[in-house]
Amino acid sequence: MIKALQLRINLNQERQADGLLQKAAFDLGMKPSEITGIKILRKSIDARKQQIMFNYKVEVYINEPLPENSEYQFNYQDVSKANPVHIIGFGPAGMYAALRCIELGYKPIVLERGKNVQERRRDLKAINQDHFVNEDSNYCFGEGGAGTYSDGKLYTRSLKRGDVRRIFENLVYHGATDQILVDAHPHIGTNKLPKVVQNIRETIIRYGGEVHFETRVTNFSIKDQKIVALQLLDGTELDTEKVILATGHSARDIFYLLNDKNIKLEAKSFAMGVRVEHPQEIIDGIQYHCKGEQRDELLPAASYSLVQQVNDRGVYSFCMCPGGFIVPAATANGEVVVNGMSPSKRNNKFANSGIVTEIKAERDLHKYEHFGPLKALEYQKDLERLAFTSGGRRQSAPGQRLTDFVEGRLSNSLNETSYQPGLKSAPLHSLLPKIIGGSLRKGFKAFGEKMKGYYTEQANIIGVESRTSSPVNIPRTDSLEHPEITNLYPCGEGGGYAGGIISAAMDGERCAEAATTNF
Repeated sequence: MIKALQLRINLNQERQADGLLQKAAFDLGMKPSEITGIKILRKSIDARKQQIMFNYKVEVYINEPLPENSEYQFNYQDVSKANPVHIIGFGPAGMYAALRCIELGYKPIVLERGKNVQERRRDLKAINQDHFVNEDSNYCFGEGGAGTYSDGKLYTRSLKRGDVRRIFENLVYHGATDQILVDAHPHIGTNKLPKVVQNIRETIIRYGGEVHFETRVTNFSIKDQKIVALQLLDGTELDTEKVILATGHSARDIFYLLNDKNIKLEAKSFAMGVRVEHPQEIIDGIQYHCKGEQRDELLPAASYSLVQQVNDRGVYSFCMCPGGFIVPAATANGEVVVNGMSPSKRNNKFANSGIVTEIKAERDLHKYEHFGPLKALEYQKDLERLAFTSGGRRQSAPGQRLTDFVEGRLSNSLNETSYQPGLKSAPLHSLLPKIIGGSLRKGFKAFGEKMKGYYTEQANIIGVESRTSSPVNIPRTDSLEHPEITNLYPCGEGGGYAGGIISAAMDGERCAEAATTNF
């Protein structure tokens, strides 16, 4: 017999090795010895009240064994001699498109402009220490895309776009901890995700697919509304039948290429703002009611999610990183972009989050109308150049104490930060456009009311958080093809169809299925 249960246990019960078993037995009115196993389906923490509770969704097995097999089997097959599908980009969308092609009996040929995960590390070090950005290998470009060195948070709201559980189990198949299958807000960690990404690449190659690094696509040959060849930076041309475009939200050269060829694009609303960084102990104290005390060892570094409407414009937290650090995420020299990430243990002494506000392409960008579908991209670029200039014309970023930003004064000094290139005090309250700066200042005040202690001079804000999503949409039909180029499948965040690792992975699978139909 199998019984589905929702269980709530306190910290003391969680501390006991058999606490969950005892609680399940009590709720079912039976002896613990009658329970042969408990399968945890979901686990979350409820810290809304003084007594912190753990919520479990479980299946209790009574007088029968727990199942051992995964819910999914991944039927990879030799595709070395199969029809090829070209995939441009090897982030989550490109990786999962390639894996799905193999399952469907087609050969993925992946063209990635950046380097593999090991070689990428040297270029990340150069950004942090030498303030030099390799425009093909950085925190956004390279094996695994932005997600590889961008925390590995796996939470998604895109539950109707595909099979979320299948995506998670495939990550476990490739080396991720099975804890991601049960956590309400699953997370792999910056330190562990590169190995998972490498394992995915090795699976693709083992079954006959190809993955080519430092291979930038620079042009398309188009005939009869189809891409017939891909031109590479070194002048090589590759004949092609089907192209999945999974280049990510920061591949501006691809947007310019499509626009120059008069291939339909659309400006897309997105969000921009800053990173805010607090000492983690402040966030722990607020969320776990333990001000002045160390959080219990059973509790992870606390996170938060905040949203506020300001003058009919949303202001909200984005990509919150408990126990994490802030990194330079620019893709070109002459710009400063910040992003956040966390190691698997989330044991850094800082908490950071993007705090961003909506930029609506149809109403906010009148001065950029002459850029047509690239108007939001050009607006984004201008703010990143502004951050570069105000940060000292290096990868050091403009910063300000949170309270000084809201109250409109330059900070005489800044708090300690996790951002390795360093901070330079700057009047972000006056530098940011009013639609961003004004909204954020009101939003931070409101957040201080919602989370007592959040609004503090011990927090820094750091600019700019500008790569929340693509500022350009590459349209596609119901068959997932571009409406004008019938063998081009815009995919993932770069096309405007995803907002994170899991939604991008699901979209990659969908595009692989579409591209291999009626081949």
